[in-house]
Amino acid sequence: MSDRSGIFAGDDPFEIAKRWLSEAEASEINDPNAIAIATVDRDGLPNVRMVLLKEIEGQEAPSGGAFVFYTNYTSAKGQEIEGAGKAAFVMHWKSLRRQIRVRGLVTREEGEQADHYYASRALTSRLGAWASHQSQPLASRGALMAEVAKLTARLGPNPKRPPFWGGYRITPLEIEFWADGAFRLHDRFRWRRATPADAWEISRLNP
Repeated sequence: MSDRSGIFAGDDPFEIAKRWLSEAEASEINDPNAIAIATVDRDGLPNVRMVLLKEIEGQEAPSGGAFVFYTNYTSAKGQEIEGAGKAAFVMHWKSLRRQIRVRGLVTREEGEQADHYYASRALTSRLGAWASHQSQPLASRGALMAEVAKLTARLGPNPKRPPFWGGYRITPLEIEFWADGAFRLHDRFRWRRATPADAWEISRLNP
């Protein structure tokens, strides 16, 4: 589109997203890679929570381009993702007055890439992943810390990645780039495709 210039310029939406994230890393005080990820349960009731986006894979990647985050597969979000195979998220940067919205298909990342990321985390975080039965009722914080201590003694200083913990890769069918505009006349460009194999169609949207 002729007017898609400046911060919206480019033929690869993943590269635009990487560029925006890189700019946010210089201006956001905390967690510029935070995303609010939305899922639905078996009754269609929506759920949303914050997680940290750990990688944006470009179109040259084997995935063909995707957004990757990590979590407990048995958590509420994990179960809802497994049930629907779809998710959406929004990434908002107040300092830049921009946001990115993504909707797409979700698959697991539980191979070497997940192992490598898990090994890069602090030991306390690795042990925490083992100890937490995420989203399940907890008797007390003391009980959780006791479980961490027990696992520290059993697993040692180099625990392997838990089989119930790993990555999810969101392959987008829709990406929207939004930037604040004067008088609330915001700029919005939507990239959409029917399947991951299709070419992108780009549209400017009303604010």
